[in-house]
Amino acid sequence: MSNYSIVRDGNEYVVCADDKSVLKISSRRRAVKLISDATELMQQQPPALSEEEGASIVPDLGAIPDPQVP
Repeated sequence: MSNYSIVRDGNEYVVCADDKSVLKISSRRRAVKLISDATELMQQQPPALSEEEGASIVPDLGAIPDPQVP
């Protein structure tokens, strides 16, 4: 998401990313600060792993015993 915009909606501001509303906030200054922070974090984030490179997150349900209800 590289295209950000701030649109005024009554007394509030809506932050949009790639034409999708993602946040509603009452202060334009705060909206600008949040966009700046989000952009910085996105630049610091390591690239996502592909499915072949990433580990599976499927739980092993066989390892959890069923509770015994008397």
